[in-house]
Amino acid sequence: MVDQIKLKWLYGISALFIALNLFFIANEIFWMPLLPIAALIVILAIFAIDILMFIIVFLTPLAVNLTNSEFNAGLSLPVEPLMFGLMIIFLVKLLYERKFDKNITNHPISIFIIINLVWMFITSISSTMHLVSFKFLLSRLWFVIPFYFLATQLFINYKNIKKFIWIYTISLIIVIFYTMFRHHEFGWTEKSAIWVMSPFYNDHTAYAAVICLFVPVFIGFIFNKNYTPIIRIFAAFISMLFIVALLLSYTRAAWVGLATAIGVYLIFLFRVKTSIIITGIIALITIFFIFKTDILMKLERNRQDSSTDIKKHVQSISNISTDASNVERINRWNCAIRMFKKKPFLGWGPGTYSFKYAPFQHSTEKTIISTNAGNKGNAHSEYLQPLADSGIIGSLSFILIVIAIIYRSSRLYIRTKDKEIRMLTLGLLLGLITYFVHGIMNDFLDTDKASVPFWGFVAILVALDVYHSKQEKETPETLET
Repeated sequence: MVDQIKLKWLYGISALFIALNLFFIANEIFWMPLLPIAALIVILAIFAIDILMFIIVFLTPLAVNLTNSEFNAGLSLPVEPLMFGLMIIFLVKLLYERKFDKNITNHPISIFIIINLVWMFITSISSTMHLVSFKFLLSRLWFVIPFYFLATQLFINYKNIKKFIWIYTISLIIVIFYTMFRHHEFGWTEKSAIWVMSPFYNDHTAYAAVICLFVPVFIGFIFNKNYTPIIRIFAAFISMLFIVALLLSYTRAAWVGLATAIGVYLIFLFRVKTSIIITGIIALITIFFIFKTDILMKLERNRQDSSTDIKKHVQSISNISTDASNVERINRWNCAIRMFKKKPFLGWGPGTYSFKYAPFQHSTEKTIISTNAGNKGNAHSEYLQPLADSGIIGSLSFILIVIAIIYRSSRLYIRTKDKEIRMLTLGLLLGLITYFVHGIMNDFLDTDKASVPFWGFVAILVALDVYHSKQEKETPETLET
């Protein structure tokens, strides 16, 4: 009898849903079929938030950005609405339970992240374009809150760390094969390499920056003896695939980032003392300023433009005379510095650079790709963009995040006795190093493609530091279903 009643309810609800669908479609209202998906997402958010997070992680590389040309703003679908919902649920839960692991909030990396977000809020209030700044702040929050603060709790379970990396990678591999297939169709040319990854990535620089994050991690997986031989062979295949994809992307900034990561690896390998590293950095900076004029004259004599020839393409990295991409980047940097000088403390407001930099361009610095519309990228620097947008504290707070990540990860690598955690820590840190270097020349943390793996990697490092570096330490409840 009970089974018959349940069956009648099922038939009744199904019939009602079909009837409502037919009614709405007849009236040209097409969102009704999405209701079951929305209901499923709500159920997952309440009862299985870890599964919802992994769904978002998988969908991120495959998400498509829809841009509103009127407001020069975009929304990545379907992931950003899901991230927003995830953030709201987390904040409501936080307000209701009024507790969060203090080991996370008191961690130096978390402290600098919070300072950065608070200052972004303050400069949004003082912004010259309030709507743009608060939208920018909101998008930063729906990246950081789910994929840093919430993710640290997900990564209490060590298995979820590997799930995060592999799930994002599988989706990224789909995009790489799609990109290579299109690139092949257009003859593997340098020009087509710029856009063949669309609509999943806006251009080759963001695409390469994300791939670069994962290369050191998977090279580390090859030597992880806790993996089966089959998985280690698969990790080797992925590493080779990613390196080939990097070469075919013709993204010089990514190549420089990866080369720097190799240099940092050698520092760890030969256990170079911190004092020697700092002395070396100071020496290099001093030499640059002493011979600044000679160095710039040498660079200006370099006329090698970007090319399909790898050797010539590498040579073009230092071409600051005729390479339009390099010269335009310098133009954007100079604009950011001039904007900073005009408003050094509070800046112009988060996200406003694209709208405000045009009057700060000098005619002698403009290139064939310069624009006054602000529709071709922003300051092209993770360090100069906040300098113009949020003043000296905005830029300094981000730099302190970078320093804290490098310091705490290095400390974790040196102190932990677990070989697997050491290798994973080093791989994640080197991956982030590639982005820190890439961030000098480009900035992508206002996009979901880069933010999800970037903040996810940072969350993993903090979780390893807090929960997994000491085996005897008791771990709290996880986000597992």
